[in-house]
Amino acid sequence: MIVELGHFALILAFSVALVQSVLPLWGAHRRNAALMAVAEPAAVIQFVLVLSSFAALTYAFVVSDFSLLLVVQNSHTLKPMLYKVSGVWGNHEGSLLLWVLILSLFGACAAWFGGNLPPTLKARVISVQGMIGVAFLAFMLFTSNPFLRLEVPPLDGQDLNPLLQDPGLAFHPPFLYLGYVGLSMAFSFAVAALIEGRVDAAWGRWVRPWTLAAWIFLTIGIGLGSWWAYYELGWGGFWFFFFARALSSTATSFFSIGQPDVVNPHCNMNQLISFSATALLILSLVLSI
Repeated sequence: MIVELGHFALILAFSVALVQSVLPLWGAHRRNAALMAVAEPAAVIQFVLVLSSFAALTYAFVVSDFSLLLVVQNSHTLKPMLYKVSGVWGNHEGSLLLWVLILSLFGACAAWFGGNLPPTLKARVISVQGMIGVAFLAFMLFTSNPFLRLEVPPLDGQDLNPLLQDPGLAFHPPFLYLGYVGLSMAFSFAVAALIEGRVDAAWGRWVRPWTLAAWIFLTIGIGLGSWWAYYELGWGGFWFFFFARALSSTATSFFSIGQPDVVNPHCNMNQLISFSATALLILSLVLSI
């Protein structure tokens, strides 16, 4: 029953994300305060629904509900609790749900802490964030559903990948995703500013906290991942050139290049600098995906 509620919450989150991505953006275009006001509650509701879905999946792993295909493939009754919980995101479907959870969290944070933003910019930022959520929720629901049931549940699971049975799995992916998905806020601010035709020093002040937070989390995540990979696998060979490590570093590099123009309060945001910084922030999210 709890698993079904989690699946239903995910479907509702997709519906709310559709509303969040359309109505506030149209309201900002028409200067309609009532439509723009939909942005904040929609972002918060989407976060609560995705959190409920994630909690339901975590519960299935904790109690070893082997009627769920994902639990069978990535858990075992004798696993320590740490690996049961971290097994939630130790696979494609679960890690995608964690990604969407953090994505919706950043959207909710924009609603909670964006009181200093102009109403039209805030509505557009939350709306763009909702569009990203629609894409990932649709991909998850239609191609990577974490709530698939088995008609005949086995007596035990197939266990988690031995390489992932490490405390590093509990800390590295959440921090890395906080950094990766944090780039979505920089992306949303950049796209919203381009729609408004306003990429100036004020925009730089508004986006600064989000870019700094994402950069810090991404740096911590890459550091933890490097430490984990070093003592688990050693350097050299395939793992030295592992594409995930290379792409995360590339995204961080582009983000670090564009960030000083945004976070430096003394920077003169002329047109060339502002639009190049905007392009680099957008490219950072594209590379992280």
